[in-house]
Amino acid sequence: MPSDTLKILTYNIHKGFTAANRKFILHDIKEAIRNINADIVFLQEIQGQHIIKQNKIGNWPNDSQFEFLADQVWKHHAYGKNAIYKSGHHGNAILSKYPFIEWENINVSSMKTASRSLLHGTIELPNGEKLHLICVHLGLLDTEREKQLSTLVQRINSHVPHDAPLIIAGDFNDWRGRAERYLNTDLDLFEVFKRSTGKHAKSFPAWFPTLKMDRIYSRGLENIDCQRLNRIPWRKLSDHTPLLATFSIS
Repeated sequence: MPSDTLKILTYNIHKGFTAANRKFILHDIKEAIRNINADIVFLQEIQGQHIIKQNKIGNWPNDSQFEFLADQVWKHHAYGKNAIYKSGHHGNAILSKYPFIEWENINVSSMKTASRSLLHGTIELPNGEKLHLICVHLGLLDTEREKQLSTLVQRINSHVPHDAPLIIAGDFNDWRGRAERYLNTDLDLFEVFKRSTGKHAKSFPAWFPTLKMDRIYSRGLENIDCQRLNRIPWRKLSDHTPLLATFSIS
């Protein structure tokens, strides 16, 4: 991949399990995302710690899942807990080949049973430009998502200069398409798969995608391409399919 392009992958990895938690396949996920060789990887439902599973599953990694996946390829990473329980926690992560200048996890939970957060990081690209990254995993209820999207808009307006490049990616749980009003109309962001194809990607469930859950929004960058990765091996890994976008950073 030329040095003047930027490859972005977003993926809900379902804590390293196949659908219905039938099989632990984090090692297969690691191989699959390494073969893509993205510059930045947005991850949702990534397990930071789970003591019970670590003791029961023989090939459970010694490190956190984001450290295990990042291993020597993505030397810079940020992790934000958005669900904490007795045996551990899980949340969002961003893996990057470029250094973080800063990052912060913003709690947008509205209920104890479904904790959510926005992971906002800023990295420095090889051309010296600062790129803002926000990894999201929004709630299942319309009213919950409305509040979370309002918080996201406030965060961007207060922390991201309008002329600074910005990428927001993750699992929006927005099968009705209501996030557009916030992200497109209010923030001048565009969804890269929709711009390429005229519609959002169907990304869930992976074996027969029917719901438009996963998105990559951007502003201040030239988008070259966006793909839904829905063939083997992706159909047999998580319950979501990833999206892969390429941008120009010249």
